[in-house]
Amino acid sequence: MKLLLAALTASALLTAPAQAAACRDAKGKFIKCTEKAPTKPIRCKDAKGKFAKCGTPGATPVK
Repeated sequence: MKLLLAALTASALLTAPAQAAACRDAKGKFIKCTEKAPTKPIRCKDAKGKFAKCGTPGATPVK
């Protein structure tokens, strides 16, 4: 059990530097990351308040 906990902790600690390395160039200097945050899909509701496809008449986008 302790071995499993140690393995999970080690894997969590090792994944963080890999994500930070994506924003560095080949020389190791920091650069602006080109990855964008994932956007939420736009959802729409009809006049009755039920979810509907955004292309249908009367559907309005919801945040």
